[in-house]
Amino acid sequence: MLFNSLILFFLTFGAVLVTVFTPSVTQKNYKILLSFSGAYLFSITVIHILPELFSHSNATLYTGIFVLAGFYFQILIDYFSEGIEHGHIHHHAHAHSGRGTIMLYVSLFVHSLLEGSLLVHPHAHNHDGEVRHLLFGLMLHKIPEAFALTAVLLVDLGKKKWVLGLLFLYALASPFGVVLSDYMSENLNTNVEIFTYLFAFVAGNFLHISTTIFFESEPQNHTFKGSKLIVIALAGILAIGIELLM
Repeated sequence: MLFNSLILFFLTFGAVLVTVFTPSVTQKNYKILLSFSGAYLFSITVIHILPELFSHSNATLYTGIFVLAGFYFQILIDYFSEGIEHGHIHHHAHAHSGRGTIMLYVSLFVHSLLEGSLLVHPHAHNHDGEVRHLLFGLMLHKIPEAFALTAVLLVDLGKKKWVLGLLFLYALASPFGVVLSDYMSENLNTNVEIFTYLFAFVAGNFLHISTTIFFESEPQNHTFKGSKLIVIALAGILAIGIELLM
């Protein structure tokens, strides 16, 4: 648990630092990384998270309802975050209002908190292997997410000290989700079915995020379009390969 929490924190905050201090490097590799992370996230949701959820659920109808609830909840988060959690950097002519920036930040914090909860996996038959698979998917997702949020906050707030302080707290959100879910699992005797519904909710989040990346990540030229297709195929093959090896 501690190792996974530290990985998520340092990876997220590391992406923040790269965006703040080397913006040209970030922009150059951003779209390819975004496509790869979206494809991998979609693949592990379809071939790993959803099958396991329904195979362990005692009430598949309710599990499906929670998947839908997570999907639609992500649409609500998108309303406030403007899609930053699936890596979209919006180049505005002007900054957000103070209230808009707060809502964006809070919505992304809640999203990251939910992501961390996915790494607590009480009914997995191969706990360590499956958590590593999910951790890798989250790592790929957190990098473009941190890139985009940092870029937007730099525009809205201007001062790097404020941005770094807020994003330091944001980098703690997913690790806190891991710790909180682990505490609930170990100390509160939380029913496994409750965790199944929680994972179903987060899986719905992931379905929305990953499919949005596919449909809204418009290529600017044929070269990028070809690269994107290759990257998406490689991400799917990698997800299947890791699943078969677990």
